[in-house]
Amino acid sequence: MKVDYINRKIEEIIVEASEYYSVITLTGPRQSGKSTLLKHLFPNYKEYSMKDVNVRDFALNDPVAFLQQTSEGMFIDEIQKAPVLMEYIQGIVDKNPDRKFLLTGSSNFEMMRDLSESLAGRSGVFELMPMSLLETKVQRSNCNLTQQLFEGLYPAVISKKNKAEFFYSSYVKTYLEKDVRDLLNVQNQMQFMRFMKLCAARIGSVFNASELAAEVGVDVKTITRWLSVLQASYIVTLLPPYYENISKRLIKSPKLYFNDTGLACYLLDIESSKQLERDKMRGALFENMIVMEIIKHRYNQGKEGGVFFYRDSNQNEVDVLLKQDGEITALEIKSSMTYNTFFEKTLKQISEWIKTPIATKAVVYSGDFENYNADIKLLNYDNLDQIL
Repeated sequence: MKVDYINRKIEEIIVEASEYYSVITLTGPRQSGKSTLLKHLFPNYKEYSMKDVNVRDFALNDPVAFLQQTSEGMFIDEIQKAPVLMEYIQGIVDKNPDRKFLLTGSSNFEMMRDLSESLAGRSGVFELMPMSLLETKVQRSNCNLTQQLFEGLYPAVISKKNKAEFFYSSYVKTYLEKDVRDLLNVQNQMQFMRFMKLCAARIGSVFNASELAAEVGVDVKTITRWLSVLQASYIVTLLPPYYENISKRLIKSPKLYFNDTGLACYLLDIESSKQLERDKMRGALFENMIVMEIIKHRYNQGKEGGVFFYRDSNQNEVDVLLKQDGEITALEIKSSMTYNTFFEKTLKQISEWIKTPIATKAVVYSGDFENYNADIKLLNYDNLDQIL
């Protein structure tokens, strides 16, 4: 079955950056659509995949000859498998800025290390997450919220090329066999899988390495190292607390979220949307989806950071603070379909707790009634883009 291309919100900023940089680097999780996007935007670039053993051997054994195969645009997929190429690309673009390269990679740690050494200042670097709610409104039109949470937003599932039940099982196995093997020498993969499952059970919670270490049966240093691999492989995202000045009042530990709810459901042993409907994690997964939607919004602008949560020593908490242009959008996230005035409690007080101007306050929930004109806006999650 032919699947139409789904446009991505990051396209405009990548095309604009390509006018200023000789090299465009696109990182992100495996299967997030990096190659598909670049081939769509730059169809005349000659593609070479480092996943192909023969192509990779040629690139590693004779990088100069490999890079001279074409004087036109060159698209190198999974560049982290042949990092030596970056050094030669640096020399080429320094001598001839008109030469153009597209690079993709799935391991952020390795990519950033090699880029900082070889292509600093020469490459526009962007991150492509799984698809956003805004990008997939048409494809999701027949899905209810619980089904959306269960299926997640990876392109293969959204485009019906694969089913969530098959996709995430294979994804985790591939991830363990490739990324973990490459980035960490994990002696006990079952122990690492337990760590990932325990992380999924803590979605939306403040990360506590000591607590996890005790449950998994390893030391805190190991937990910290494993967490860095989950981040580098785009499995999880840590949401930092908001503070204007370093203060004893504000906690400094981040909250943990997964980059995709479908993957989180698999790790939580949720096998169907029907099971998820009554699962205690459904509310946390809804919060996860909204937090990641806001983070994707930043990435799609070519930006990172600017997204926080607020909690102080008195346990006052606001789910998300989005800082843009010196102003803050404060959001409370509720999975309920029924509005309750209690949802607004902390939003009414947030201006007392921080000095930065609050431009917008909003409650994001799953109900249909919306009010964009009130001091505290009320909107359905599918219209979140209206206030970002």
